[in-house]
Amino acid sequence: MPPFFVSAMNEFILDQRLADDCHELGMLELCKVLLMNNASVSWLILVPQCSATELTELNEADQAVLLAEINKIAGFLESIPAVEKLNIAALGNVVSQLHVHVIGRNSEDACWPDPVWGRLTEAPYDSADVRVMAIALAEQLGPDFLVNRNVIV
Repeated sequence: MPPFFVSAMNEFILDQRLADDCHELGMLELCKVLLMNNASVSWLILVPQCSATELTELNEADQAVLLAEINKIAGFLESIPAVEKLNIAALGNVVSQLHVHVIGRNSEDACWPDPVWGRLTEAPYDSADVRVMAIALAEQLGPDFLVNRNVIV
């Protein structure tokens, strides 16, 4: 069995590597919203709740929903004053479960202008900062975003 799956009862399981590297902030219509646990850059990850490994495996309706959710998360990151540029990618070379990275970059970040993968020093978020990020997302996205209650308690 792959490290993630959608069972016959439609129970979605997040890939363990994503679970280990991220904080689960909440849900949009299609995707779980994760925060990469590295405060060096503003790095959110969208994970569609499905068994797809490629964007092209989603039907057209789900592709449209995913794009809309990417745009919502991108808009949120663009509202952060330090974000000058967005990096948006769905690579899947290490984690095959379909997921989309939406990363806010700026010319002062630790890796600029290079990619962030494998180049950031550890800078984990504390629970208060994770809570602030989840609440800020909820405030900006409104009822489209369901906050993970475990993050804000």
